[in-house]
This record gives sequence, structure tokens and C-alpha cells, in this order.
Amino acid sequence: MAMPRRLDQLLLPLMASCFLLQALSVHAITRHYKFNVVMRNMTRLCSTKSILTVNGKFPGPTLYAREGDNVLVKVVNHASHNVTIHWHGVRQIRTGWYDGPAYITQCPIQPGSSFLYNFTVTGQRGTLLWHAHINWLRATVHGAIVILPKLGVPYPFPAPHKEAVVVLGEWWKADTETVINQAMQLGVGPNISDSHTINGHPGPMSDCASSQDGFNLDVENDKTYMLRIINAGLNDDLFFKIAGHGLTVVEVDAVYTKPYKTDILLITPGQTTNVLVTADQSAGRYLLSVSPFLDAPLQVDNKTGTATLHYANTVSATARLTLVKPPPQNATPIASKFSESLRSLNSKEYPANVPQTVDHSLFFTIGVGVNPCANCINGTRVVGTINNSTFVMPSTPILQARYYSIPGVFTEDFPATPPHKFNYTGSGPKNLQTMKGTRVYRLPYNASVQVILQDTGIISTESHPIHLHGFNFFVVGRGVGNYNPQTSPSTFNLIDPVERNTIGVPTGGWTVIRFRADNPGVWFMHCHFEVHTSWGLKMVFVVDNGKRPSETLIPPPKDLPQC
Repeated sequence: MAMPRRLDQLLLPLMASCFLLQALSVHAITRHYKFNVVMRNMTRLCSTKSILTVNGKFPGPTLYAREGDNVLVKVVNHASHNVTIHWHGVRQIRTGWYDGPAYITQCPIQPGSSFLYNFTVTGQRGTLLWHAHINWLRATVHGAIVILPKLGVPYPFPAPHKEAVVVLGEWWKADTETVINQAMQLGVGPNISDSHTINGHPGPMSDCASSQDGFNLDVENDKTYMLRIINAGLNDDLFFKIAGHGLTVVEVDAVYTKPYKTDILLITPGQTTNVLVTADQSAGRYLLSVSPFLDAPLQVDNKTGTATLHYANTVSATARLTLVKPPPQNATPIASKFSESLRSLNSKEYPANVPQTVDHSLFFTIGVGVNPCANCINGTRVVGTINNSTFVMPSTPILQARYYSIPGVFTEDFPATPPHKFNYTGSGPKNLQTMKGTRVYRLPYNASVQVILQDTGIISTESHPIHLHGFNFFVVGRGVGNYNPQTSPSTFNLIDPVERNTIGVPTGGWTVIRFRADNPGVWFMHCHFEVHTSWGLKMVFVVDNGKRPSETLIPPPKDLPQC
């Protein structure tokens, strides 16, 4: 029987809406993961030790999702350490309870306990990482996050034949918690790592290794592959190369870039880089290398981690290996060229929405200094500082204190500018002690924010990979020496600057970032050199709720861990 005309007019739009919602719901799904935190014995460099892992793997399992998916990860702590997991680079829009940094957004998951992380991947696609976010546990508790585009949405570049995850890291023969605890007690720097790794292995060129050891990347002639490369190391900026092969950068930190052709990558801890590589060489085996970048007079692990690219038509697994020469450790021109060459794709589908005006302009000096310490070996303690403030971790998470209005946990007096003016990239004042405190900087919802990050040379200038939780930012400017408010802004790129969540501030230089504070909650900003974070080179932004429910932090989950 035909539907009455008036009823037809009322129901057809409703039915169309229902079909549209049903179609969308088919694309966005809920993905369930279980992370069992357990100890496992691992042997590297002819030495065996017990390490903390997720599901007994090092690196840990890769978490796969599509843009728009809801992700549920139940973390069960079977170990004797307190633990949290941070989903590095995931925006966590309105879901800051699940961001993961201990005592910033949550109490740790205690031994024998569990916590269900629950977040939606909104407006992101590409490669990110997850890692422990308490003490130095992320040395072995880390893995990849692969966010695929929505179903039916292609990459904005030719689709690769296959993809592979490549996790770069560091390996200590000693227990890393012992390493940092001893250093903190003595007030000095910790021992450096014993090797760099590719997918958990030092590789075939390392001490105590055979030519078959390490990660192997199998390829076919004339096929193009996408490598999802992650620096999960604790304390080292890393160069990455493949013997005889070029690399085309197409994405960084889960944001598409204009294709950039190069033969070398620079990746700081916490950064990710997707590259296309075409197997266009003759049959054989080709070395992958990961080596440190450090252009400051400081100690660094100078061991090169290696792996092998292996052509499928190579007759023998012991065929000739084409070697690669890593760049010099202090190759500043190579590092600078790479960093300054990246640009956002800035297409119609993936625009670069750079804030053109600024509501809050902040000037942050970052670096390392010394404070008096009667019990330390030299009578002083090495400390990290932002605007002469050394951050003190609270015993109550700041997000809980903010949500429940718990007094005495933090103060809203983080300085917007340096309290002491000096020649920042010079030797600096010798007697400049830092202020200690749990200070935050408060931002109104949707404010446009500019942060000038200025390296300092109180002990020594050095690079700092600064990571901001809860946001992406645009890197609008970069330079050497002291930032000049009169002349430096004229060099800004406000059209297609690279968009990231972690950026390396150059040694003896400055970087300017811009972002929109459109995510209510409590958001950590810190150096991703774990040693600098341990020393206090960190701060917190508190972003107010907006006026609408869609601009308001959700209530805390019922299973939120207790301290």
C-alpha cells in the first residue's frame, strides 16, 4: 500500500538520516586490546636481564585502529612496578583521564590492579606510539600505534605495496630504574645506554652478533614500501639511513606532509616519520642504520644499531651486505636541513589551520642547571628548568585536583616569561638557582597560543625534544642564537608549517610553536629526553572547559586508579 503523502514527507528524511548514521557506524568500530604488563628475560649483547614488557614482547604489540574508531585497552599490571600507559600523540579530546602520565592525569596502576583506557581517534591518521609514562619504564614498555584512514579514503600519495613498523630504541645492560635512581641520589647524570636498537635488536653489526641477527625487512624488486619509523629511545636524537636507497617523507607525527625526498632522517625521542622506499637496487642485502645526533659537548651512546633490507631474489641469506656510513655524531647541518625542509601537506582535504593571531604569547627558556645539594656527590644536583622553574611531581594527580577542587596540589603561577633575563645561549649566570614547585599555566578554552622555546647554556646548550600532550602544534619558526622579538617573527611560516606533537629545539637556538587550546583538561609539556624529565624539565597547561557540553571534560571513569 502506498505511504500517505504527508507521512512520506515526514519519514523519508528521517529514514535517510538513519541510513547515513548506519553507514557511518559501519566504518567506525570499537577495538578491544588487552595489555598484560609482565616481566620477561631478554638477552642482548651477550647479556641477559629481566625487563618489563607488555604481553611479553619487546617492543610491545602494535595497536591498530582507523580514524574515528573507539579504542579500549585494558592494562593489567602483573609486575611489581607501578605503571601507566601514555598514548603519545593521540589528541584525547575531552578524555584527558586516559592520557596516561603518572600524577598528571592519573594515579599509577598498582601491582595486581588494572585500568581500562577508553578513547576515540578523532581527526588523526598515521603513526604514533604508546609507552609507559612513569620513571624510566618506557625503555622497554613501548610500541607502535598505526591509525589507518577511514575505509574508502586513500592515502594522499601512491599506495605502497606493503607497510612495516620500525621502532628505534636504546638498550642498557643494566636495569634502567637502577640507572636513574642512582643518578638522582648522587645528583649527577646517568650512565648512557649500551646500544641503539631497531625493533628491539642491536643488529648484525653489534658486539656479540652474527650476520643473521636483528630485524630483516624483506622486499621485492621495483615495489614501494612504507616504513612507519618511531624513535622510542629514552635520551638520544637519532639519524636513520638505508644503504643505497632514497627515502620520501610523507607523514610525521600522524600528520601528512608534502613529499620530501632525502637519504637520511632525523627523529627525536617521541617523534614518528612515515617514509616511502622503493626497492630499486640490484639483488642483495642492504644495511639499515640508526646512530645518534648530538652537537653538544656531552656523553652519548655512539653505538650504531643496524638491521637488514633483503631482496627476495637474493640467492643466499649470507649474500654480500652493502654497508652504510652513518653521518658524524655532530652533523648539525644535516640535522638542520632535514628539520627545516618539512612542510605540512596543506591540501583541501588536509589543511594547515595555523592560528594567524595570538591570544597568549609565552616565552619559555629551557635547559639544565644546578642547585645546591648537601647529600649529593659534588654538593650540587643537576636540575631541569623551564623559565627557571623545576617542576615537582605531586602525590595527587593534577587533573583530579583540578576536577574536584582539591587545594594545595598545584599553583596557577607558572611564569609566562623568564623571571631572569640574560644572554640565554651564552654561558649564563653561574649562581642561578631554580624555583621548585608544581606550577601550571591556565588557558581559556579555544585560545590561540604561541610558545617561544629558547634553549639556554647555563651548563651547556643542547637540543631538547619538547612534547605537548593533548594537542598538535605548528612549528612556525626556528633559528640559532637568541630569539629576537623584533626580527625573528619576519621569518615565520604561517602558510604550511609542519604540524607535530614533539619538536626538537636546536642546540643554542629557538623554536616557535602555535596551537589552539581547544581541548579542555590538564596537559603535560616536557622534554622527551627522559633524563631531563626526571630532572624537572616539565610543566603543565590547564585548559578551561568551553561553554557547550562538547567543549567540556568528561567525568572521571569509575575504575580510575587510586594513589
